[in-house]
Amino acid sequence: MSDRILLVEDDPLIIDSLSELLNSEGYVVDTASTQQRAIELATLTGPGSSPCDLVLMDVTLSAGNGFAACAAIKQARPDLPIIFLTASDDEFNTVTGLTMGADDYIAKPFRPRELLARIAAALRRAHPQRSLLRLGTLTIDTDRARVEKHGNEIVLSALEYRLLLLFAQNKGKIVTREAMREALWDDAGTYIEENTLSVYIKRLRDKVEDDASAPKLIQTVRGLGYKACE
Repeated sequence: MSDRILLVEDDPLIIDSLSELLNSEGYVVDTASTQQRAIELATLTGPGSSPCDLVLMDVTLSAGNGFAACAAIKQARPDLPIIFLTASDDEFNTVTGLTMGADDYIAKPFRPRELLARIAAALRRAHPQRSLLRLGTLTIDTDRARVEKHGNEIVLSALEYRLLLLFAQNKGKIVTREAMREALWDDAGTYIEENTLSVYIKRLRDKVEDDASAPKLIQTVRGLGYKACE
């Protein structure tokens, strides 16, 4: 299952840019622009609810402030990671945020890759037992053999899943066709012919790529094999 992030921010431009960045990494994003709405969404529990896994919190809000929201949220959900995003990077604000229970503090403007790394680290600390792999917009839950794209489950056959897992575990590396046939052979118990492998790759691309005719996740390396790219 994709991690759900609550973005607490009242600047529409920042909401749009951050939502686009987080969605591109496979996160599901909810937004709140006021202190009260942030508390309501972050503490939402019960049947049918979709509680967030992490909060990105701006300190200055049009109604209320992030420090008060953080304190209220942490009282209800002490293990929920909260990262402050703010233009105020002075020592007082940093210490205040951390004292209120925030797990991290990033000053604006920030580097997108650094923010994503901080988010991933906070989620790992909060969910140490989860086994998740990410490949572009895909999230692979290896504990449940579940694959999601943009938060929606993709149904794969056993061999398609095994093939995707092989790519995800070797991101940026060339995987030869022979290595793929051996991996699928171990899983299926029967040797996979060249033509059959091509069929499986096509089927997998049809399901995971935004445009299977111009694949970006699983790219062909002519004469060598394939490579999974972010």
